[in-house]
Amino acid sequence: MVNPWRGDVALTIDGERHVMRLTLGALAELEAGLERGSLVELVQRFEAGGFSTRDVLALIVAGLRGGGWQGRAPDLLSAEIEGGPMAAARAAAELLARAFMLPETGDGGV
Repeated sequence: MVNPWRGDVALTIDGERHVMRLTLGALAELEAGLERGSLVELVQRFEAGGFSTRDVLALIVAGLRGGGWQGRAPDLLSAEIEGGPMAAARAAAELLARAFMLPETGDGGV
């Protein structure tokens, strides 16, 4: 079950529904693996619409791993994501927004 207050985002990959979330460990792993910049700069790229497919893939992998998936980025290179690249980008952006959302008010922000 997807719990948005916990930061959960669902994504269907190869016909299997996965629940993703950006845990602290997943965020640390994500930041360590970024090709450029920091986590804050990643958020800024998404806010400005200047993110790359590499950013989307990194977020999806981090979210999947935060949800318990044991795979790695190469495992997704030939995977079929329901809704295609646009759905993946929306899910990645939603992961970022939910990771920094304040549950008391529903306001997001970094």
